[in-house]
Parts: sequence; C-alpha cells; structure tokens
Amino acid sequence: MLHSLALYVGGIVLLAGSLFVLMAAIGVLRLPDLYTRMHAASKAGAVGGGLLLLAVAVLGQDAAIAVRAVIGIVFLLLTTPLSAHLLARASYLAGYKPGSETVADDIAINAEQNSANK
Repeated sequence: MLHSLALYVGGIVLLAGSLFVLMAAIGVLRLPDLYTRMHAASKAGAVGGGLLLLAVAVLGQDAAIAVRAVIGIVFLLLTTPLSAHLLARASYLAGYKPGSETVADDIAINAEQNSANK
C-alpha cells in the first residue's frame, strides 16, 4: 500500500516538475528580451528542477538517494537566483538594455540618483 502511494505521489511530482520545466522552456522561446527570458529560466526552471529531484527522492526509496536529491534541491534553489542576478547585471553593464516593454529600469534610476547626490 505504501509503495503504491509513493509511486503515485512521485508520478504527480514528476509531472508537476515537467510542466514547470516546459513553462520555462516556452518562456525562454517566447519572451521578448534577455531579462524576461532569464527570469523565466531561473524561476520556473529552478522550481521544475527541484520538483524533478523531489520525485527522484520519492521514487528512489533509498535514504542515500533521497539525501543527495535534497542536497541537489538546496543547491539549485540557492545558486539559480544568484547566478541569474549576476548574469543580468553583467549584461546590463555590458550595454544590453531592456526591451521597450520594460516599465521600470531600477539600475538606471539608481545611477541617476547616485550622480545627483555627488
């Protein structure tokens, strides 16, 4: 009974993770500029990857596999937002401007405020 419940839960989590990864891939293909694409890839991709690793932990039914999967989830959730932020900031400083649909440009606003304070 518990084994079949774990299979159902693992399958549902696996499908949910796959849907998040699919949404991330569609976002990367459809969104207009680098920053929105990076947002889709980092948010939905991290959640999807985390859910896939959680499914591995549930379906593996081994403590060693579960521990490795949980460590992978923690690593993924800690490093993905940080790396996306650093890549976006480096892209902006290298001259890649946001798309025309962008409402607020916080880096430019902060730069204007800093130059006005000097």
